[in-house]
Order: sequence, then C-alpha cells, then structure tokens
Amino acid sequence: MKQYIVDAFTSVPFAGNPAAVCVMEQWPEETFMKNLALENNLSETAFIVKEEDGYRLRWFTPASEVDLCGHATLASSFVILNYIEPESTSVSFHTRSGILTIKKHENLYEMDFPVYEQKEINVTEEMTKAFGVKPLKAYLGTDLVCVFADEETVRTMNPDQTLLKVLPGRIQNVTARGKETDCVSRSFAPKLGVAEDPVCGSAHCQIAPYWSEILKKESVTAYQASARGGYLHCRIHENGRITISGEAVLTAMSEIMV
Repeated sequence: MKQYIVDAFTSVPFAGNPAAVCVMEQWPEETFMKNLALENNLSETAFIVKEEDGYRLRWFTPASEVDLCGHATLASSFVILNYIEPESTSVSFHTRSGILTIKKHENLYEMDFPVYEQKEINVTEEMTKAFGVKPLKAYLGTDLVCVFADEETVRTMNPDQTLLKVLPGRIQNVTARGKETDCVSRSFAPKLGVAEDPVCGSAHCQIAPYWSEILKKESVTAYQASARGGYLHCRIHENGRITISGEAVLTAMSEIMV
C-alpha cells in the first residue's frame, strides 16, 4: 500500500496542513486504518479505494473517523490528479458527507462542500475561561465558531485544551477580521485527538459563510493563523454549497509494509 504525505493549503513544503493519503486496492480492517492514523499522528489520514462507481474516501484522525475533512480531501485529490490519473482535471469521492467533487484549476484544487448551518448562541463564562479572552459572539453548528475583536487576539491565543473539551461543537474555532485577508482563524480539536489543526477546510464551511454575510462578499479569502499557516479561497453559493480552494505540495511518498 502506497502512502503519500501532502501539505494542503500551501504552495511550499512544511507549511499548510499535512495529510497522509493511502491509495489501496481493497479496504483493510477498520482497526488497521485507526492504528495507521494513530501511527502517523497527523490531524488526518485519508484512505482511498477505487470502486465500481468511482473512488470512496474515508478520513481518520488519531482518535476517530470523521464525517468530513477539507485538507485531507484536497490532499487526496492532489494525489489522484497528479499520480493516479494525471490526465484528469477532476475527481469525485463517495464519502460520509455525500459525493464530493474536486476540480483542478491551474494550481488550485476547488472543492465543492456543503455549508454547515449554524445559529448564534450565548457567549459563556466557560468559553472565556477556555480561550483566555471573552469572545464577541459565538455560533454553533457542527463546530463552535467564536468571533474575537482583532487578528492579534486570534494569533496569540493559547487556549486551555482541557477546558476546550467541555465546550460544544466537534471543533472549537476562533476567528476575527483579517488585515491582509478577509478573515483569520484557528481551529482546535482536542475532542478528535488534535490540539490544533494547522489549516481546517471543513471549519470554513461555517467560518467563511459568517464573514461572507458580515462583509457582504460572495468570495472570502481566509488565512489560518497556526504556526504552519495556510490560505483558503472560499466562494459561497446560493444553493447551500461552498467552494473551498487551495494549493498543495507533496513532501513524501512511502510504502506501508504491514
């Protein structure tokens, strides 16, 4: 089984968000996939098998399987469109979140994702304690999104991982208006065994629509202000979908021997 390590949402190695992508002829035991994801210790390991109706894609964190992962989907499409089917310009994956189609446009990989519904909720004392700063607003959908006053607050935040686990949402995201981009954000996922996801595509299924509405812009440029950093180009559509685009680069290729 061949495994690729791809840095997503970046054009340079050792930035963006690294994902392992495993291309297989048939599905192994689920225990094997969980153990390999734990062994890789990346925020996501993606597993791909070619089936009669196309490719099927599954994502695993070091702790569990997830329903949707943006950066590992981008990394998977990068592998398929450059190393498996280099003559193709698009690929569709069957996933827990339905069929996801990714199109290659020059250096960008454009992913068609659903917009996550979210509603405003009360800012709580638990949120303030977990983040160390009181949010201006809070929204809850699949993930928690907390809005802060400025970019510097988001960049310098050092949240309490134990307290984050008590907060609602799959992932706890923080965001603010950006200086050079429309918004900046960071994504923390201790419930999934990931202290901080360097660049989280699926989180922008909530973050980008929020800023689109606030800024009255159909297209939103986003920067994930983690230590590695990464850029996302988001376009919100009226049909409840969002296009999230980014670059990717291969950093390693190996064979799994067990």
